[in-house]
Amino acid sequence: MAVALLLLRSLPTTILSIPCLTFITRSMANTTELISPSNTRVGWIGTGVMGRSMCSHLIKAGYTLTVFNRTLSKAQPLLDMGAHLAQSPHHLASQSDVVFSIVGYPSDVRSVLLDPTSGALSGLRHGGILVDMTTSEPSLAAEISAAASSKDCFSIDAPVSGGDLGAKNGRLAIFAGGDESVVKLLSPLFALLGKVNYMGATGKGQFAKLANQITIASTMVGLVEGMVYAHKAGLDVGLFLEAISSGAAGSKSLDLYGSRILKRDFEPGFYVNHFVKDLGICLKECQNMGLALPGLALAQQLYLSLKAHGEGNFGTQALILALERLNNVSLQSTTVTSS
Repeated sequence: MAVALLLLRSLPTTILSIPCLTFITRSMANTTELISPSNTRVGWIGTGVMGRSMCSHLIKAGYTLTVFNRTLSKAQPLLDMGAHLAQSPHHLASQSDVVFSIVGYPSDVRSVLLDPTSGALSGLRHGGILVDMTTSEPSLAAEISAAASSKDCFSIDAPVSGGDLGAKNGRLAIFAGGDESVVKLLSPLFALLGKVNYMGATGKGQFAKLANQITIASTMVGLVEGMVYAHKAGLDVGLFLEAISSGAAGSKSLDLYGSRILKRDFEPGFYVNHFVKDLGICLKECQNMGLALPGLALAQQLYLSLKAHGEGNFGTQALILALERLNNVSLQSTTVTSS
């Protein structure tokens, strides 16, 4: 109790002065933990490639979880684990203290969180918290935060990086923007998903994730170009990847996608369509900032070519297909050379 009261007193007076913050004051004043399965109901919107694995960690930790997904089959494995199903984001939020969302596009975020009748915020009680983990627009994060504040609620933008394996292993990088005290309050939940990195005020989580995507985009271009070059030079591309993995050219992208590319495994850990969306948001923000990032622009064009070929639902490692088409080669014909 004493620990909880000290933590409660550590919150800024601007937070404590907001009336009717029932969840935050209850969770901090009545327990010795900020958040725990015994005092916190969690809602989750979006149970696709990433969300399904992330939800499973919360269920295994003992949290009461309510889920919503437009395609019921994607939520079924979680229902089998004990999750409850909501008929709408509004219904879900009315049964939750903290609502997470990880959906496809900014328009989806706006719909599931801000729709005046069916959106989560319309059903969230005073003091509830929205945590949007979708890679989205920083300006939309600010809009959600303002809307939440007007209802005496809170909003955190917390997009993630790490792909499907990071989600499965609970080792995602989480970029959080918003009130730091609320981010700290949520730390027991974030710890089940990965490592939370506080980036600053509302929207800064989104800016950090966009910078992350810019870095990944050029890294992926370098990876597949190196593989095409190695193939054309007559190297065994598998041996080449193994050789460079422990050197300066090693990267998380190589670790995650090198072997998948060689196996022609284009199942999505992260969809090309969603990456095109992310890079488009990056370019829009660059225009607002007056920034010229030619590597970003090139990567976006290459990924757009995949979408034009009907490959938008492949994983981002399918970038190899664009480089193969440009050079009229296929890594499937890779041969081992003799010394």
